[in-house]
Amino acid sequence: MSIEPTRAHELMNKALDYRAQRQDMIASNIANADTPFYRPRDVHFESMLAQRKAEIFESGTKQLEMAQTDNRHLTSKKSQGSTSAITFFRDGHGARNDGNSVDIDVETTEMSKNSIMFNALLAAKKKGTTIYKSVIDASSKTQ
Repeated sequence: MSIEPTRAHELMNKALDYRAQRQDMIASNIANADTPFYRPRDVHFESMLAQRKAEIFESGTKQLEMAQTDNRHLTSKKSQGSTSAITFFRDGHGARNDGNSVDIDVETTEMSKNSIMFNALLAAKKKGTTIYKSVIDASSKTQ
């Protein structure tokens, strides 16, 4: 377990992971723009991020968790579900004669939006750690 300045940092780390996964998926779509019968894929991570947020910020609730003494017992809600984002086919654009439905304009637009969001998350995370670093530096100078 690492020391995080706030619980939001863990959420930002997960969001950065999901954004990187989405960037790879979009790059794969662009790379397969000429592959016959290729359908563009995308990652729907908003629901997984919301689930992760609920786990992080609602962990302080005082609910008794179910003990599991055997793998064959019922699983708790926390262990249910996957930890990765949901991948789906992004259709809705007309397929060309070769059956490929990748639209380069859509893919480059999505890649740009994803890059901006990734950089914004990175800047927010960097700013948060800089604030704590300056507080630690200032406290060391007072002694």
